Amino acid sequence: MTRAVVFGLIASTPLVIGAVLGLRLRLPQRLLAMMLAFAAGSLITALAFELFEHSYERGGAVPAGLGFAAGAAVFTVVSAWLDRQVEHRAGGQAGSPKLDTEAASTGPAPSASAAGSAAGIALLAAVTLDGVPENLALGVAMAGEQTGGLVLLAAIFLSNLPESIVGAASMREQGRSARFVIGTWAVAAVLLALAVVVGRGLLADLEGAGVSIPLAFAAGAVVASLADTLMPEAYEKGGAAAALATAAGFLLSYLLSAA
Repeated sequence: MTRAVVFGLIASTPLVIGAVLGLRLRLPQRLLAMMLAFAAGSLITALAFELFEHSYERGGAVPAGLGFAAGAAVFTVVSAWLDRQVEHRAGGQAGSPKLDTEAASTGPAPSASAAGSAAGIALLAAVTLDGVPENLALGVAMAGEQTGGLVLLAAIFLSNLPESIVGAASMREQGRSARFVIGTWAVAAVLLALAVVVGRGLLADLEGAGVSIPLAFAAGAVVASLADTLMPEAYEKGGAAAALATAAGFLLSYLLSAA
C-alpha cells in the first residue's frame, strides 16, 4: 500500500506544481501544446496496453466493451455540458476552455472575465473527470508485475502538468486569489491520489467484470479526452510539430512498457 501512496503522490503532484507555474509564469502556448501532444502519445500506449488490454483479459469482450462505451459516453456528455457552461458564462464569446487563455474577446470586459473563470473551472472538472478512473486504473495496474502501472503513471504525470498550468492561468486572469487557485487544484490532487490507493486496495484483487469494467471505463474516458481535448488543442496551438511530439510520447511510453 505504501507503493500505491507513492504512485498517487507522483501522479497528482503535477496538478499543484502546474497551478503554481500557471500563477507565476506565462509559458508560451506552443510549449504547452507540445507538452499536451507528448502526453497524448503517452496516453495512447497506456490505454492500449495497461487499461483496455487488461480489461479484456480479465473480463472478456462484453464487460470490456460496455465499460469502454460507458467511459467514452460519460466523458463526452459531461465535456459538452462544460463547454456550454463556458459559452454561457462568456455570453457566447468564449473559445476553447483549455489552451485559449490568450484569445482576444470581442465582448465587454465582464464577459472576458467570466470566460476566464469558467475556463479554469471547466478544465479542473475535466481533469478530475478522466483523472479519477485513470488513477483507479493505475492502482489496479500496480497489482501486476513489479513495473506494473509505470507507463500509465508517466502518461498521467505528463498530461496533468500542462492542463493544470493552463487552468490556473485562466483562474488568475479572472482575478482569483493565489490561495484559491492553489487550494482548489490541491484538493483535486488529493482526490486523484486517493483514487490510486482505492484502486490498489479495493479493485486490484477483484476478478471478472468487477475489475474489467472500471479498467475499460477509464480507457473509454481517456480515448474521449484525447479526441475531444488533448489532440485538437495540441495541434491547434502547436501546428504540425504536435504530430512529432505525439509520436515521441507514444514511442517513449511503448519502450518503457516493453522494458
